[in-house]
Amino acid sequence: MTPDALPNWVDRLPPRAALYARLARFDRPAGIWLLFWPCLMGAFLAPPAGWWRWWPLFLLGSIAMRAAGCVYNDIVDRDLDAQVARTANRPVASGAISLRSAWAFLLALSLVGLGVLLALPFAAQLVALASLLLVAAYPFMKRITWWPQAWLGLTFNWGLPVGWAAAEPALRADLPTMLLAYAAAFFWTLGYDSIYAAQDVEDDALAGVKSSARALGARLKAGVALFYTLTIGLLAAALWRWTGSVVPLIGLLPAGLHLGWQALTLDPADVGSALRRFRANQFGGFLLLLPILLAALIRAA
Repeated sequence: MTPDALPNWVDRLPPRAALYARLARFDRPAGIWLLFWPCLMGAFLAPPAGWWRWWPLFLLGSIAMRAAGCVYNDIVDRDLDAQVARTANRPVASGAISLRSAWAFLLALSLVGLGVLLALPFAAQLVALASLLLVAAYPFMKRITWWPQAWLGLTFNWGLPVGWAAAEPALRADLPTMLLAYAAAFFWTLGYDSIYAAQDVEDDALAGVKSSARALGARLKAGVALFYTLTIGLLAAALWRWTGSVVPLIGLLPAGLHLGWQALTLDPADVGSALRRFRANQFGGFLLLLPILLAALIRAA
């Protein structure tokens, strides 16, 4: 079992199949939700009639492309992963899956993603294709910048403009509103992935890997609090611009309280504390989605 994974259905697979499932991080589904929620956030920037038929494709695409991204990341990072305790047992880093087999698996997952892409409206296809540079460059960012989590924020939330582009143009919010929501999602990811990076600070220092957690150091909690504050503020601005109603802003309060709990109770020195608060963002993303849905229903009324 992967060190930060919980017991689940992957453990009951035949050994070889379980290796590939772990390579795709199916034993750690949090990333699927963290990729899926922004897709819905973008789509929900329109009344339900403008996006309802697309959400199953967003879910399938999130499963396939998150898995593909993990496989690609493990191929590129196999030497670094072998130097970090939490990642040393990953299938490619440990040699349990060969490099050639990993590339073949990546191709298969990418074909599933291609099928989803071709089923989307043309405008959404073009926006989705623009993410390829972000995805391809992400594994190298930890070697280049102290803020690879910021690059992940740009990459992991690209589903938001894709979802927005897939919605009916006559019904969806305007471009500035979408960009405000994308900026909110960016800071949300910067916050939760900085929390995640706190698990590896010591090993990353030994391996020469850069991260926002290392850059912030003793200011990590304050940094996360700032990122989450910007998340709520920017999303509130987007909702107000789109609806002019206080109802979605009231609907944003549970998300604000939840993110505030994460920032205030985080113990960066406790790996378990960081992991639990990172995982809590599966629910946190749902809470961020709810006020957008409220705004969509107001616009539809």
